[in-house]
Amino acid sequence: MVNVRELQKAANVLRRDVILMTSKAGSGHLTSCLSCAEIMSALFFNEMKYDIKNPFQINNDEFILSKGHAAPILYACLNRSGCIKDDLSDLRKSKSRLEGHPMPSLEWVKVATGSLGQGLSVGIGMALAGKLQKRKFRVFVLVGDSEMSEGSNYEAMQLASHYKLDNICLIIDANRLGQRGETMAANNVKIYEQRFKSFGWSSEIIDGHSISEILSSLSNTKSSGKPSAIIAKTLKGKGVSFIEDKDGWHGRVLTKKEMDLALSEIPEVKFPKITIKKPEKGKAKRIEFNKIHSNSYEICAEVATRFAYGKALAQLAKARKDVIAIDAEVSNSTYSEEVKKQAQEQFIEAYIAEQNMISMALGLSKKGFNVFASTFAAFLTRAHDQIRMASLSNGDFTICGSHAGVSVGEDGPSQMGLEDIALFRSIPNSSIFYPSDALSTEKLVALAAITKGIKYIRTTRPGTPVIYKHNDEFPLGDFKIVRETQKDKVVLIGSGITVFEALKARVMLKQYTIESAVLDLYCIKPFDAKKFIEFVEKHGKKVVIAEDHYPEGGIGEMLTNLVSNTGIIVEKLAIKEIPHSGKKDELLANYNINAEAIMKAAKKLVKG
Repeated sequence: MVNVRELQKAANVLRRDVILMTSKAGSGHLTSCLSCAEIMSALFFNEMKYDIKNPFQINNDEFILSKGHAAPILYACLNRSGCIKDDLSDLRKSKSRLEGHPMPSLEWVKVATGSLGQGLSVGIGMALAGKLQKRKFRVFVLVGDSEMSEGSNYEAMQLASHYKLDNICLIIDANRLGQRGETMAANNVKIYEQRFKSFGWSSEIIDGHSISEILSSLSNTKSSGKPSAIIAKTLKGKGVSFIEDKDGWHGRVLTKKEMDLALSEIPEVKFPKITIKKPEKGKAKRIEFNKIHSNSYEICAEVATRFAYGKALAQLAKARKDVIAIDAEVSNSTYSEEVKKQAQEQFIEAYIAEQNMISMALGLSKKGFNVFASTFAAFLTRAHDQIRMASLSNGDFTICGSHAGVSVGEDGPSQMGLEDIALFRSIPNSSIFYPSDALSTEKLVALAAITKGIKYIRTTRPGTPVIYKHNDEFPLGDFKIVRETQKDKVVLIGSGITVFEALKARVMLKQYTIESAVLDLYCIKPFDAKKFIEFVEKHGKKVVIAEDHYPEGGIGEMLTNLVSNTGIIVEKLAIKEIPHSGKKDELLANYNINAEAIMKAAKKLVKG
């Protein structure tokens, strides 16, 4: 039988730990930790099942601290449970794993948190993974009431009920106070209960400082048959009278005198002897990798890279059962629906909720899936923070942005991804692939599947001629030499659709007795700068780069930085204004990234 008194003792030990940790560090979010002490005690020392010696045991229950500023109490729980041996007094020190907000440098932290409103979406991904893997682990997500203003939570809420994820439990630490005052709902926590019920969740309001109520509510979630939300009404700074439920203490720590006074109010007891519940023994199933069969494409045939992406992904999914395609309700345009046609269980519809989709992809990947998430490139900008946090989480999955650039045509600028390369270039541990034809797309999809980190594949709407053969290789960080001679005076560079404009420009330049080389920058990041510089120095030391992207953060900017102090001259052609609707060829001409513009720029460079 659960000993409520022992769990309350554990909660008070956690409170003392947090007071000492934050006081020693001189910073931290003390009051946000104190409000959830009973919740954390009940979860870590009674409810959750996990192997304290193995954070990656496949059947461990998962915990996500979405309110990442409460990191000190998470570290205290991990320490008291025996999961970690780190010295709690090292909180926030430069060489400590106990950072100000949770980071995966600590192996028990699966995803970085602290940018509020994302933990539930990651949890949805993990819970969905559990269903797909037919495993019994549960996912617990602790959020603050302040972050319930974030729209991504509501994206996650509706999808959880749609997929009947009864293996996820959200707990709101409803302590009324945010960073600068009351939260939107303040003490009216019935609002949360009503919202969750309207989204098809089981929902219950409890006293978040009553161990018995917490345990009873957690027990109820196991039989609800629905995603469950527990709204725990708490007091910020609970346990210390002079800060309890008081505004102005968010992010503040105690002075030495205040610390001594606070500790005197919390009973000093030994941490009780508690046995952590162990999960079922289990290992990840070995995935059998079958041979990937290439799709058949004839040289010069017009094939859209977005179509080739879908075909390649379907072949990859057929060969690898760990591959999952997830799409934001545009799968008939991104062509990720090719996976759904072949293996319904390897396709997840995320609907039009890109922020939730990216965090779900992170959650799925953390449970062992090789995830490919797709939508229009233009719509990924709204999920920039989720992509950023996925990188901080050591995320390992692929994102495909289709319909990139003005080549989208008549749909107009709202549909034209023109910032996406800059976005992904700024993301740590990212790779950026920009295929020009169907064969390069197929090879780059396969490369993305085995490359670590956040991978981005940029595809285009219109068809492009097939120029590569099945035996062509596309190594990470390299580029393709499409055309060259020993008499080249200038190097024409394209990526994706502009490769073909560069090839046309090369023919035009011959009329002026100007020989030129053509390069296909299929891999924008990482990039072999040394090889590139050596090539350009042998081919005229002059470069024209045309890209279907804004100049800021684009390929031209990258190349200019790489060749500084080398004597190489770079002429950059890019989309330098907000574009307009129109036909593809018309727009490439209007914004000076077509063959004629490339030819004119190259001629001017060579002849002056």
